[in-house]
Amino acid sequence: MNDKKKILLVEDDEALAGVYRSRLELEGFEINWVGNGEEALSTAIDFKPDLILLDAMMPKISGFDVLDILRNTPETTNIRVIMLTALSQPKDKERAENLGVDDYLVKSQVVIGDVVERIKYHLGMGTAPAESAQTPESE
Repeated sequence: MNDKKKILLVEDDEALAGVYRSRLELEGFEINWVGNGEEALSTAIDFKPDLILLDAMMPKISGFDVLDILRNTPETTNIRVIMLTALSQPKDKERAENLGVDDYLVKSQVVIGDVVERIKYHLGMGTAPAESAQTPESE
């Protein structure tokens, strides 16, 4: 029986997705990566992830629309969603929060270690990191 936590990585930047995928697999997660919002929705139902790491600006369907649909679909309504985006405007964060996002991280303001900490926190695997914790990238 596989008791790895499953994460659906929704990111259209293949290089960035590769970095996150490698790091999260090192952390012991099972990762499924898709490159657009349309695939994210179908994969969320089939893969049944514990958490979705969701980019906001993507081809086909935006992350905001994906989040809205996830929250309004019975099979996916309770999946934890962390939005990881380049959008740093308060209105974007507010929009995501209104749609029911669990966490909103701005790519330019976090390092991958911060993202891993937030994922673990939301999956009940760790304590809440400090809001502005600057953790050095040490492996």
